[in-house]
Amino acid sequence: MAKVDSEWKKLNDQIISCRLCPRLVAYREEVAKTKKREFASWTYWGKPLPGFGDKNASLMIVGLAPAAHGGNRTGRMFTGDSSGAWLMRALYKAGLANKPTSERADDGLELKGVYVTAVVRCAPPANKPTPQEIANCRPYLIEEIRLVKPRAFLALGSIALNGLADAVGMKRQKFAHGKIFESPQGKIVCSYHPSRQNTNTGRLTEDMLDAAVNTAKKLAGLDA
Repeated sequence: MAKVDSEWKKLNDQIISCRLCPRLVAYREEVAKTKKREFASWTYWGKPLPGFGDKNASLMIVGLAPAAHGGNRTGRMFTGDSSGAWLMRALYKAGLANKPTSERADDGLELKGVYVTAVVRCAPPANKPTPQEIANCRPYLIEEIRLVKPRAFLALGSIALNGLADAVGMKRQKFAHGKIFESPQGKIVCSYHPSRQNTNTGRLTEDMLDAAVNTAKKLAGLDA
């Protein structure tokens, strides 16, 4: 256990101190400096983000990247933005989280059998990381998968699916909401990302996200 703990510490320290992508470093730090008016009193995190949740999880959820005024502000993935609100509400309804909200890193949120991460660890301009930026982050996702050893994955969006496919050594697949793919590391369930672009337009509904979460939960063996 001590060895595993030290491996987690080493990985998370590497992620937090990473400066491999000059464009992302400049953007995340500028956002943290200028802030958003409604969050003017916050001290923004402004650094790359490790994943969070149950380190012995059966289900790993993979997103795109932290939000500029969400994770980049709060210091935790899917925390402090609408995407996090949608995801945690779905996890809570599925019995995989102890509360339906994700507002700050110290809010007492605990995930049950679930680990949440992303293919990119810094907030990218316009939510569009470059292929090289995704590649620079890939070793971190590979190491998280090695340490967690999940039985199944939930990929939120096509970029997450492609990044996950590259990380587990499988051929890239054509994304479609609700599709399930076999990978060398376990089954991958696909869902549209719960971004405002998808939720405000009705492309992703709560029922659709709930169904994807419950499918992934079942494939991960968490419905017993």
